[in-house]
Amino acid sequence: MMLKGKHAIVTGGGTGIGLAIARALVAEGASVTITGRRIEVLEAAAQPGMYPVVMDVTDESRIIAATEDAVAERGPIQICVANAGIAEGQKLHKTSSELWRRIMATNLDGCFYTVRESLKSMRTTDWGRVIAVSSIAGVRGAAGAGAYAASKHGVVGMIRSFAEDFLGQPYTFNSLCPGYVDTPIVTRNTDSIAKRAGISEEAARDIMVNINRHKKLILPEEVAATALWLCNPACESVNGSEVQIGGGQA
Repeated sequence: MMLKGKHAIVTGGGTGIGLAIARALVAEGASVTITGRRIEVLEAAAQPGMYPVVMDVTDESRIIAATEDAVAERGPIQICVANAGIAEGQKLHKTSSELWRRIMATNLDGCFYTVRESLKSMRTTDWGRVIAVSSIAGVRGAAGAGAYAASKHGVVGMIRSFAEDFLGQPYTFNSLCPGYVDTPIVTRNTDSIAKRAGISEEAARDIMVNINRHKKLILPEEVAATALWLCNPACESVNGSEVQIGGGQA
């Protein structure tokens, strides 16, 4: 129960990686505000110690209000997990301005607003962890997904910079960079790739599996275990880093 008494916020906390991280934090004693766009998904996922809050990370005003409400209810945020994101791909010549802005608004702007608002209360405490879920595409790029890779590179650079801003203070900032994780996003991408490429769903899934260096999908619990490790009080010197979870070197 190393996190007993700590208040965490996890965006995109109703499914996939976010839910796995929320469960891991609760198991260590944290109170966890889980956010997402659909209350029914959040309520179905919530277990004792989790508090569902509707929050669209593309809406700055809603992030501000929801964060303030969570702090009023459960105290200062000491663990911020900026996880909410979307994964869509188009080759350069097919990438529309609308797709570019939607991905940036969710993956990069949403991460920025989430961290900024969480820091307001975190800085009133003597301990804090900021963890942003980037992607292996944030360190090596991704064919056919320039907008997505750019947004995730942006997350890595932003978190590195925030770590520099607070050097010597009791807060750390790190990014998680997983490869393809066995979540609903993979299921949706399987269908999308199969339709675009005119191949079977099995072949489309194999494309994603084979991008991971160990040739298998990563479990959400593996990413959650890494997030929990970063929350360990003994990890205060791990700061401004991006932790790759891709089955091998990028």
